[in-house]
Amino acid sequence: MFIVTERLLLRPLWPEDADVLSARMGDADVLRNLGTPPSPFTVARAMEKIAADLASGPDMVSLGIFDRRSVRELAGGIAFGPRPDRGGDIALSYWIARDWWGQRIAVEAGQAVLEHAFLGRRLPQLKARVYTDNPKSGRVLQSLGFTDTGRLSTQHCVPRGESVECREFVLSREAWEDGRALRRADAARHAA
Repeated sequence: MFIVTERLLLRPLWPEDADVLSARMGDADVLRNLGTPPSPFTVARAMEKIAADLASGPDMVSLGIFDRRSVRELAGGIAFGPRPDRGGDIALSYWIARDWWGQRIAVEAGQAVLEHAFLGRRLPQLKARVYTDNPKSGRVLQSLGFTDTGRLSTQHCVPRGESVECREFVLSREAWEDGRALRRADAARHAA
């Protein structure tokens, strides 16, 4: 699957991407906010992740986020699908490379992936969670229409080697459709 947005190309990662994936996702400040990748995140481990993503089947969508101006410029990754570590909940997850922080890349990629999840796949809802010490990620989810459930949980963070408190979020297809209609109406008012 390929998705094109104004600035981005979303596509599956290929073995040729292992070196750049290792460098970008393996950055200690990026890795500490992810739940399951091992640390250090070597090229060999990047190859394992790419192979696992490609073999994951149709229920899991996992895409690299690339700058359209330079298709080798990996800006991050985004995925959704059933998560065994979350009781089978269908969850959205993403990461953004340090060079791309603060540029709304996660929001742009997220909007495109949510459209596929809710219109293409007709999923009833998506869940997400963020570490409580990473509030910026929570703001990204809220920008995408997710609601903070108020529930806190604890997840083992492999890169940190410890359990970390998480804040849980949810977005239903109905709420996403309502938000999409509001954004379209707002854009039409500004265009008039």
